[in-house]
Amino acid sequence: MLKRIRIILATICFVAITLLFLDFTGVIQTYFGWIARLQFLPAVLAGDVLVIGVTLLMTLIFGRWYCSVICPMGVMQDIFYVGGLKFRKKHPRKDAANGTKNRVWLRLSVLVLFVVLMLVGLNWLAILIAPYSAYGRIASSMFQPVYMWVNNLFARVAEHYDSYAFYSVDVWLKSGVTLAVAVVTFLVIGFLSWRGGRTWCNTICPVGTVLGCVAKYSFFKPVIDESKCLACGKCARNCKASCINAKDKKIDYSRCVGCMDCISECNQGAVQYKYVGVKQTGATTSAASTDTTRRSFILTTAAVAAASAVKAEEKKVDGGLAVIEDKQIPVRKTPIKPAGSVSVKNFSNHCTACQLCVSACPNGVLRPSSELGTLMQPEMSYERGYCRPECTRCADVCPAGAIKHISKEEKINYKIGLAIFVAENCIVNRDGVNCGNCARHCPAGAINMVPKNAGEDPELPLTLKIPTVDESRCIGCGACENLCPSRPFSAIYVEGREDHLV
Repeated sequence: MLKRIRIILATICFVAITLLFLDFTGVIQTYFGWIARLQFLPAVLAGDVLVIGVTLLMTLIFGRWYCSVICPMGVMQDIFYVGGLKFRKKHPRKDAANGTKNRVWLRLSVLVLFVVLMLVGLNWLAILIAPYSAYGRIASSMFQPVYMWVNNLFARVAEHYDSYAFYSVDVWLKSGVTLAVAVVTFLVIGFLSWRGGRTWCNTICPVGTVLGCVAKYSFFKPVIDESKCLACGKCARNCKASCINAKDKKIDYSRCVGCMDCISECNQGAVQYKYVGVKQTGATTSAASTDTTRRSFILTTAAVAAASAVKAEEKKVDGGLAVIEDKQIPVRKTPIKPAGSVSVKNFSNHCTACQLCVSACPNGVLRPSSELGTLMQPEMSYERGYCRPECTRCADVCPAGAIKHISKEEKINYKIGLAIFVAENCIVNRDGVNCGNCARHCPAGAINMVPKNAGEDPELPLTLKIPTVDESRCIGCGACENLCPSRPFSAIYVEGREDHLV
C-alpha cells in the first residue's frame, strides 16, 4: 500500500511539473505553477524559508520522500530503472545482495564544489548537476518541441474540419548549446539509472547529499527484522538505491529514497516501514564511520545555509511573393533581463537555468544565453516578438527568485533597457522613404518622429522624419526593435540596463 501511494503521488507531481514545461498556453502555469516552487534548490536561492523548513522537517520524519515524490529527476530515473528490469535480471551485479559502498568523500566533495561555484558566481557550471534545472532543460529543449509538433498536427487536422480548438505555434531552436547539454544529461542519467537505479542521486546530486544526511536520522524508515530475515538478498537486489546489505541485514538510510520496493519484494515480511526514533542510524556501526557521518551532516547543513531546429513554416509578405529576411541579433553590451529581475547581477546569482520561463514566454523573446559567464541562463532578444507590457508570465512561474513577481501595473513603468537609434540602418536615410513604425507601436510613447533635416537648410522640405528616443519614458520592451522593417539589423535596438529602474 505504501508503495502504491508513493507511485500515485510521484506520478501526479511528475506529470504536473512536466506539463509546466510543455504548456505554451499559460493554463497549466496558472493552476500548477506552485509545484515548481516546491523544488529544494530554487527554494534555497529564493530564500523561501517555509519550503526549505518543511522539506527538511518532512525528511527528518519520513526520510527522503522528496527524492521519490517531488523531484522530477528522481522520478525520471525510476522510469529508466523499471525499463532496465529485464536486463538486470539477466545480468545481476555481483555485489547486488550486499549493496554498494557509500562514497561519502565523493558526495561531500561534489556538494562542497557545488556550493563554492554558486558562491563565486559560476552558476552556469554548478547548475549542470542541479536536479530540477537539469530536468527542466531536458523537458524544455527535448520534450516541448515534440509536444508542439503534435499540437500543430492536431491544429491542421482540426482546421480541415473547420474547427479551431487547436492553433499552430512556431517550433524553433532556442539554443543549440542548451539542447546539446540536455541531450547529454538525458543519455548519461538515463544509462546510469537503467543500469543501476539511483546512482546519480547518491553520488553526484547535491540535493540528494544534503537530504541524505538529514534522512539518516529520520523517525520513520524501513527496518529489517533480523528474526524474520533469511538473508536471501531479494530486497537488496531490487533496491534502486543499492543501500541494503542483505548479508549484514543493514540499510544505509543516507542513500535510501523511501521507494518501498524492499517492503513489497520481501516475502517473509522482514522489512517494515515503522517508527524507530532518533537513536537507530542504520548501516553505520563503527565509531569512525559515525564520526564521519556527523561531520558530513554538519558540513552539509552549513553548506545549505551558506528543439527543434526546424521552423514551423516560412512567414511571407507581399501576398506570398517574397520571403522576409530573418533579423540578426544585434551585439548588446549589456544583456536584457526580464522585468522583475532587479538587476543583471541579481538574476545571474539566482537563476538555475531551468528554462521554465523560456517555455512559458508567449512572445518568443526569452532564449538561453550562449555566453560563457551566463551559459544557458535566459536573456531577452526581439527577433521573434517583443515583451508586451501586460504580460508577466515569466515572473509568475520563476521558482528561484531570479524574476520577482510584479503586477501588470508595475511592469509598464519597469525599465529593463533603453532603445538606441542607428541612423545608417534606418530606411528613411537608406531608401529616402517615410516609416515611423517604431513610434506608432511604442507602448510607452517614448519615441517621437522629428524632421530628418531639422536645423539644417531651412529651405529644404521637412517631409522625411526620423525617430528620437525619450530616455525617461523608454522601458526597453523591444516593440520598436521587433517591428522595425530594416533588415538584417533593425535601425533601432534595445541595450540592456545593469540595474533596472522602476
